[in-house]
Amino acid sequence: MLTVKNIHQYYGGSHILRDVSFEATLGKVTVLLGRNGVGKTTLLKSLMGLVPIKSGSIELEGRAIHKATPYERARAGIGFVPQGREIFARLTVEENLRMGLAYKSGSTPIPQELFDLFPVLKQMINRRGGDLSGGQQQQLAIARALAPKPKLLILDEPTEGIQPSIIKDIGRVIRMLADRGDMAIVLCEQYYDFAQELADDYLVMERGEVIARGLGKDMEAQGVRQLVAI
Repeated sequence: MLTVKNIHQYYGGSHILRDVSFEATLGKVTVLLGRNGVGKTTLLKSLMGLVPIKSGSIELEGRAIHKATPYERARAGIGFVPQGREIFARLTVEENLRMGLAYKSGSTPIPQELFDLFPVLKQMINRRGGDLSGGQQQQLAIARALAPKPKLLILDEPTEGIQPSIIKDIGRVIRMLADRGDMAIVLCEQYYDFAQELADDYLVMERGEVIARGLGKDMEAQGVRQLVAI
């Protein structure tokens, strides 16, 4: 689904991403790990087109998208859940979900599946986003990204500041979405146990480079916990 080849990215004179390559496959969760400041969020923003790459290529279903705008990438089938959620605090839950359908016809209904995945959103459909708890806002951010039915879902630190019960719910949803087989998922995560539980494949970054990669089931044996320990 997603193929990233030899991408480099700079901020001013700083070399942020260094020859990064990886693939994300339909039906699998690819987990991106690393300490703070190693380039993980920059990589995800590069995939979404929020920051440009200097060189290399990004392909979605074999089609080059690294020169496409963020909205063109969204239309091509990429859903993005940014770090910090970035929901619209003054808009209702329903209006936030409709923002995820912004490039669809105005008559496009909000998919019922979103309320099946996150029942609390149905209960709070008329509540303003800013009045939701952090965990509820995270569920709303994920649902908003899922509304247009993307082929690739990118999540940046979805467990950050979230209570344990909702972390379990989010993990269950991510696994369910991957197991359906019609979506690839890229998950950037600091919470090692959560990442290990979900990972089909993993990448570890250090100073803008991928320094380790492999199968999720091998993470413990390959010492990944020690590589990302602070």
